[in-house]
Amino acid sequence: MSNRREFIKISSLGAGGLALAANTFSWSRGMSFAQDIFDDKAEEPIRTPTYCELCFWKCAGWVYKDDIGDIRKITGNDDDPHCNGRFCPRGTGGVGMYYDKDRLRRPLIRTGEKGEQTFREASWDEAFDYIAKKMNKIAEEHGPECIALFTHGSGGKFFSTLLKAFGSTNIAAPSFAQCRGPREVGFLATFGELVLSPERTDIRDTKCLVLIGSHLGENMHNGQVQEMSDAIDKGATIITVDPRYSIAAGKSKYWLPIKPSTDLALLLTWINLIIQNEWYDKDYVEKYTYGFDVLKETVKPYTPEWAYGITGLKPDMIYDTAKAMHDAAPAVIIHPGRHVTWYGDDTQRSRAIAILNAILGSWGRRGGFYYPEVASLPDYPHPPFPEPKRTWRDAFPGKFNLANEVLSTGICEATIPNTARDCSFKGWFVYGTNLIKTLPNRKQTLEAIQSLDLLVAIDTMPMEITGYADVILPECTYLERYDLLRTSPHREPNIALRMPAAKPKYDTKPAWWMAKKLASKLGLDEYFAWNDIEKLLDWQLKQIGSSLDEMKRIGVKKFPRKYDDLYFWPNQDFVFNTNSGKIELYSTDMENEGFDPIPKYTPHPEPPEGYYRLIYGRAPMHTFSRTINNPNLVDLMAENSVWINPKVTKIWGLKNGQEIYLQNQDGVVSEFPIKVRATERIRWDSVYIVHGFGHSNKKLTRAFGKGASDSELITNVMMDPVMGGTGMRGNFVTFLTEKPIGEEVKS
Repeated sequence: MSNRREFIKISSLGAGGLALAANTFSWSRGMSFAQDIFDDKAEEPIRTPTYCELCFWKCAGWVYKDDIGDIRKITGNDDDPHCNGRFCPRGTGGVGMYYDKDRLRRPLIRTGEKGEQTFREASWDEAFDYIAKKMNKIAEEHGPECIALFTHGSGGKFFSTLLKAFGSTNIAAPSFAQCRGPREVGFLATFGELVLSPERTDIRDTKCLVLIGSHLGENMHNGQVQEMSDAIDKGATIITVDPRYSIAAGKSKYWLPIKPSTDLALLLTWINLIIQNEWYDKDYVEKYTYGFDVLKETVKPYTPEWAYGITGLKPDMIYDTAKAMHDAAPAVIIHPGRHVTWYGDDTQRSRAIAILNAILGSWGRRGGFYYPEVASLPDYPHPPFPEPKRTWRDAFPGKFNLANEVLSTGICEATIPNTARDCSFKGWFVYGTNLIKTLPNRKQTLEAIQSLDLLVAIDTMPMEITGYADVILPECTYLERYDLLRTSPHREPNIALRMPAAKPKYDTKPAWWMAKKLASKLGLDEYFAWNDIEKLLDWQLKQIGSSLDEMKRIGVKKFPRKYDDLYFWPNQDFVFNTNSGKIELYSTDMENEGFDPIPKYTPHPEPPEGYYRLIYGRAPMHTFSRTINNPNLVDLMAENSVWINPKVTKIWGLKNGQEIYLQNQDGVVSEFPIKVRATERIRWDSVYIVHGFGHSNKKLTRAFGKGASDSELITNVMMDPVMGGTGMRGNFVTFLTEKPIGEEVKS
């Protein structure tokens, strides 16, 4: 088994080095990561605390400036439980956001048609006047509830406050419906608890880690990757279920190259094997669970021999991996995953993962799932928010009742005028998320945008979504601003400070300033009663025995847990937050909503002849489309390629490195070509590309036209009926050696 340094090679990042192709990874100022970025004669570098904004993990670190005030590097904070002093390639390369010359520079107001990227410069005051006038008009004619916010990033919290104060609670994070929603709803229905972010997985002490469609090592969830490396060093068994030979698969004892769309069949077979062989935790199941006998009878038909015909996995492999889980239990984790919106039955698949963990006794046990704690910060005093007269749910009566967050695709669909609704959404604020690439079914997204009276985009970069905005508000990067304190769940409560390392470049501003100024234009000053964010942060910190001065010195502060409840005690009595008060193997919530209380396998559509299932994923140096233009990270990966099995390339006569176009089952052709990567690391019935490439905005000078966009090829959305998640892996592609000429390409 390879050791931790060979796994992802991130152990040196905290010392300022990047153990990845250092000689080719250049700073925008012409320096490589391999160089010592401070001269011996230079003064002591100035450092300020931050937490990273390149992914949701939000690792805390230090930003270093040289003696003339230029930002030169970012390293991890040793006291941060998210990163333990080590930054991943993306976090270390975050300096590129600051120096990117393609950044948005000043407020813009659209002058041409939506999507044309034609704007005029405006002052901040003019931009806010324009927005406030439009908002008040929408509120007067339709109600304030007809304005929605899409948000992905720390500063979005300020716009959430603004929208609630205005009278709307329609605030959606695309990460719910497009990413993690099914697992949260599935685990909530089972344990009465959410998985949370970062996930509550006790990987550092696990003896068996099962990754089913979860690509640790490529998605670079920093803390989990480090803990997985430690677990490998301690001899943990890694089981990876994936049609692709991923980095994690290369470090696994078992790689199960499953046929795509059959994961639920494997999970149900594992459950059956563990029950029939009495490998489950009998005492745990008897004390804590509800519905075991019904589960036992329901899963009896799911045998390894049956699963072989469905999944393509040999019975002995299925048996051996189930036995490996039993041997490690309760220190075993069937990982709930992150991006889990695949085939439309995703909540049920997540339920099966939760059930498997439950019968092995891993929930609340060391090496399984721990109980996290969050540092509690008081809100600055403000009046109560007005009660909205309507919410997004009114557009979907009787549907998605188990969804515990607002559906971004629900907002999008309910924006398109419909006589059956008394209000379609008329205004959107879009903070830090490129909806053109984030939401599936681009045609519907564009139709919704064309129906809007107001679209405000707040971003650091000119993404595709900004081209459709009425007003663009340029945000300064996370290296140039304060944000709210990070208070993420972890083994011990902790807070982290982000403060400016430099003044904002150009005429860019932080989100807190924008929201506060716009609130003043709308007569909502009382909801932002603090003078500036430093006063707000210092007030909050003093309520919990700290101060802004202290946090500027240390960056991260940890607090003792209030109770000794990281894991269950032996024989502890425990009441779960479910209808039965138990872990519900048989879900009463699902039954009450008319869904199967125990998951069942249903086959999914197969690719048409000559087509292959489109699978997409991540690369360790990029966070989807957010980093594709980063001048530092583009040196590591400038474009994506399409992984195709050599048997398939031979049939089609394709050569390694050849540029081709992809066409999906609905006739949509990729706007830009993509290079072939012939590799046996992908099954013959599937192809794989990294998400986030194929940008069509020419203002992204490094990203424009580089590689293909999977987003434009995802036109078949398999809706999860339980919570509204958008299953996106029911799309298939074929290959074109030339782009069609003489006919309009569908989009």
